[in-house]
Amino acid sequence: MAYESTDRRQFLKAAGGAALASSFFTGPARGAQTNVRGANDRVNIAFIGVGRMGSGNIGYSAKVPGFQIVSVCDVYQPALEKAQAQARRLGFEEVKAVKDFREILADKSIDAVSIATPDHWHAYLTVEACKAGKDVWVEKPACVYVEEGPKMVEAARKYKRVVQAGTMQRSGGFFQKAREIVKSGDLGDISFCRTFQAASDKKEGYGNPPDSDPPPGLDWDLWLGPAPKRPFNSNRWGVGENRWSTFRYFWDYAGGAMTDWGVHLLDIVQFAFDEAMPASVSAQGGKFYVNDNTETPDTMLVTYRYSGAGGQAGYPGGVGAGDRKDSGGFIGSYESRTVNPYPLYGDSYGTSFHGTRATLMVNRDGYSVFPNAKGAEPVVERSKEMADMNVPHWKNFLECLRTRAKPISDIETCVRSTTTCILANLAMRHGMTLDWDDKAFTVKQHEVKPFLKAKYRSPWKLEV
Repeated sequence: MAYESTDRRQFLKAAGGAALASSFFTGPARGAQTNVRGANDRVNIAFIGVGRMGSGNIGYSAKVPGFQIVSVCDVYQPALEKAQAQARRLGFEEVKAVKDFREILADKSIDAVSIATPDHWHAYLTVEACKAGKDVWVEKPACVYVEEGPKMVEAARKYKRVVQAGTMQRSGGFFQKAREIVKSGDLGDISFCRTFQAASDKKEGYGNPPDSDPPPGLDWDLWLGPAPKRPFNSNRWGVGENRWSTFRYFWDYAGGAMTDWGVHLLDIVQFAFDEAMPASVSAQGGKFYVNDNTETPDTMLVTYRYSGAGGQAGYPGGVGAGDRKDSGGFIGSYESRTVNPYPLYGDSYGTSFHGTRATLMVNRDGYSVFPNAKGAEPVVERSKEMADMNVPHWKNFLECLRTRAKPISDIETCVRSTTTCILANLAMRHGMTLDWDDKAFTVKQHEVKPFLKAKYRSPWKLEV
């Protein structure tokens, strides 16, 4: 994208970084040190948080010649030892194992960090890594509170860092082709987009374990970090065999399926419409079936109104902005059914775009275009060559570390998609439709504004 809208300049003003607005969408700030690396230079990278996602990132990055894994970091000793052994098996012999991330940030030999901690750490670690002169890969969602996101962007711009978010679907061939089809106008005028996921969670869910002492080798206080002080509970921590950690189902640390899965699905909507944000959000949801001690909904339905979306409705520089009628935007929805696996479009999850000529549905297995014309055959693409996302995403990160260009999932894009999800949770929890002011990067409902602000436990502070 070679343009910068007024709304995006206002985004930085909301973050306290108005002076950086000229660089927001157009590359490094004037006079910035570019730190261009040669093609054969290796990037020393450390991995902070090496659970299931973090260890996955170790494996993906190892497939991209140019990264040198030098350190792994985790507050849980067994995970730390496992990650160190993994890196050594991949050919990186001199890998330090570190419990405290501050040792990683203080190490001037480390060029970049990968952050795959629980969500409540993402903003703080990203900002501190930028301040320490490190480039950053940070997992989605970008943050837990709306206020954190602009500060992450401000830190990236102020300290001239490349920050790639883990919304890796943007690097997948299926999703890039879907975006191309949407922007081509082949679907016609789009008035509705749907994102959905379906599963079959059991009634007992993850159970109701009592509070207890933390397991040996876990620094629970450091795991909590800026989150409220709580007694250890195995579901709040959530590490277990053959499952994703369940911290994501507690409000202190994350936002449930909405920010875990929904951010991927809605990110593709906003990717296709030049990072448009919804003008209003309404939501209903709750725990209607699952009976465990997690807090976030097992069922949820969200409605978004996007008004004047980029590309379709005339954002400056949007593809087709001058030759298609401004329809005034579209309705978007997010549907989470974790206790009913019934598929839509033949799949259990995905993102769909509904136009006057055709409907497109895309997920990680492929995309399908269903023409509206009676008797027309759908176009289906499932080629394995287009399926890879993770390794191409790491390749894009490395390329941008060398050129200092913005990555395909630059932190601002993930902040915007994450905020779209956080707003849905707030609308549900407060029982009201929220109106979004994109210029001020806040909601118009004054009673909800305090809940946009980060609440950090002392002594942790989010300071750019």
